[in-house]
Amino acid sequence: MVKHQKEKVDISASLAEVWRVLNEKERDILRNNSTIQHFKRNELIYFEGDEPKDMMCLLKGKVKIFKEGVGGRSQIIRMIKPIQYFGYRASFAQENYLTNASAFEASIVCMIPMTVVTGLLMSNPNLAMFFIRQLSIDLGVADERTVNLTQKHIRGRLAESLLFLKDSYGLEGDGATLSIYLAREDLANLSNMTTSNAIRTLSTFALERIIALDGRKIKLIDIERLKKISKLG
Repeated sequence: MVKHQKEKVDISASLAEVWRVLNEKERDILRNNSTIQHFKRNELIYFEGDEPKDMMCLLKGKVKIFKEGVGGRSQIIRMIKPIQYFGYRASFAQENYLTNASAFEASIVCMIPMTVVTGLLMSNPNLAMFFIRQLSIDLGVADERTVNLTQKHIRGRLAESLLFLKDSYGLEGDGATLSIYLAREDLANLSNMTTSNAIRTLSTFALERIIALDGRKIKLIDIERLKKISKLG
């Protein structure tokens, strides 16, 4: 991983969810031990096999969690949006990272040493419950995605991915264009299909006036039809 200069930052607003369950002494510990790092577009944040040393919170940008599969084909496991925590599960499981994380675009990440996090968890049951809840939510989403990506047909998987991106990152000022621009390969990796199938299905959706394409920009014209396609699989 590229070495980055770490910067101190006022994280009270950025980590508001965690901030609420901490007392003033615990807030000082978190504030004094947290740093930020800047990552360029497509830069790796951590590698599969790395030892997890920090819990991370995405302050700005977009991050993908992915795993290299058979033949070098990637599978996007999760998409991280501000303000979401990531990179801590492996530490709790006492194992190295099973996935990779990289920035979709220029991103700012708050890094909190896991030794600090663990110390706070041991003394604050409310904080422990916060992360139990987060892990439980992530597990539920992962279970649902596993079923959907293995049982839905290509059209259903792609429709689900487009809706997932809308819900995760929202739309631009026109109220229709996804506010994340994915390469076709990334969209395919998110949808568990080949890049050629993703390109072909996107073109079909465009011909059916469900979406409109402009380079990497995708405009959702008929969200209700997308929902129906996703539901029917």
